[in-house]
Amino acid sequence: MSSSIEFSHGKRFVRAAAAPSDTTEAHRSALKPQQSAYAIEFENVSKAFGAHRVLVDLDLQVQPGEKVTLIGPSGSGKTTVLRLAMTLEKPTVGDIKVFGESILYGTVGRPLPRSQEARIRRRCGMVFQQFNLFPHLTVLQNLMLAPTTVLGQSKEHAEKSSFEYLRMVGLESKVHAYPAQLSGGQQQRIAIARALILKPEILLLDEITSALDPELAGEVLDVVRSVAHETKVTLLIVTHEMRFAREVSDRIVVFDAGRVIEQGPPDKIFTNPESDRTRAFLQSVLNH
Repeated sequence: MSSSIEFSHGKRFVRAAAAPSDTTEAHRSALKPQQSAYAIEFENVSKAFGAHRVLVDLDLQVQPGEKVTLIGPSGSGKTTVLRLAMTLEKPTVGDIKVFGESILYGTVGRPLPRSQEARIRRRCGMVFQQFNLFPHLTVLQNLMLAPTTVLGQSKEHAEKSSFEYLRMVGLESKVHAYPAQLSGGQQQRIAIARALILKPEILLLDEITSALDPELAGEVLDVVRSVAHETKVTLLIVTHEMRFAREVSDRIVVFDAGRVIEQGPPDKIFTNPESDRTRAFLQSVLNH
């Protein structure tokens, strides 16, 4: 499958599949996972930790290439959505599909084999609040590790790709530096490059500026703006940076107490929200 990370001057070629030639081939085709119109889809998903329900009846669909930002008060379930999508958590009930394939269930409702789960999960990448770089490896080694071990790329190929993504985040000069020699903003930009180098079709960003001061946060947000505007990757973002969310998002989804209370285009959510709870939340964060 071709990468979904394509800059605006790139081209995509799609070859139409031939129609099944006989009933046997048609039967095999019917058994293949159906490609959904959605990049990611949450179907009646709830998540509880003991008696505490952090997500309740989530139905959410994200189109390929769409940039969707989840906002709401702390503890409203936003990060849990990303962790479920990355299979770091399992829902209590419901199903999650990536391009039409369940990341939870195989045939006849049985749990998905780990090999299939890993294959589907590779279509997603995630950048966390903490940078999680390996401190004993250089920037180049941090970037090359996953392409060589997960994708089986040669060291030459992985090194070439690493330099390309370092240029993308503006840190090619730091190729031989260790994480401790970088600022927090630089480390987070390296973490973004490390996620992108695996060519995910969906990128999950979880409060990636929460540990940074405003100046360093601005550097990181500039990188995400470039990803949003210059690539076709699907973005699912959790952030408290409201100005940034309004600028880069195609859609804003507002959470409160584990439920979606409102969603829509950024201009509508920020200027004319329907929910009183949305209005109160925005007044709180925008006037802070």
